[in-house]
Amino acid sequence: MGSTDIEVRRSRRRRRTVSAYRENGRTIVLIPARFTRAEEQQWVATMVDKLDKGDQRRRPSDSQLQKRAADLSQRYLGGLAKPSSIRWVTNQNSRWGSCTPADGTIRISARVKGMPAYVLDYVILHELAHLLAPGHGPDFWRLLKAYPRTERARGYLEGVAATAGLDLSEDDEVVDGVDGDAEQAALDVVATD
Repeated sequence: MGSTDIEVRRSRRRRRTVSAYRENGRTIVLIPARFTRAEEQQWVATMVDKLDKGDQRRRPSDSQLQKRAADLSQRYLGGLAKPSSIRWVTNQNSRWGSCTPADGTIRISARVKGMPAYVLDYVILHELAHLLAPGHGPDFWRLLKAYPRTERARGYLEGVAATAGLDLSEDDEVVDGVDGDAEQAALDVVATD
């Protein structure tokens, strides 16, 4: 991100920790009130760098998605699911991902960027499983049982949907989502004297 909109907040209660997070396009850095301006500049640079690196891990490129999909297919689907392409898209406002089994293409909603890695992995695996078993029948769900965090990821996505005000019935597919930004990256670091 390399945010230029940075707000530094000093706290008398904060003794040794430095925290940083992103909120509404801004980077907020929380530091002890006793820090000098030089220490402030050093910690701001350190924390922005850490947030940027975290963003890169949570927001892989299309080519990184392809590699991640291949790895997930190998680990959980015996390497059988081989998408012709997988990419981020910004035009999916009611789904977390989609797949066209006929041509092997997978699209992952950009709204998933920034979610925990296990959630992204579940969304990718969900779409990979569609390459092997179109629809949401028993064969499809048997494929996803291999992924140990399926239920946790589904719960996370349901929570995001509920927070955004979508009432999902039992028949609604968890990969159907709503508009909303579930992103907030945060870091805490202990500052040494």
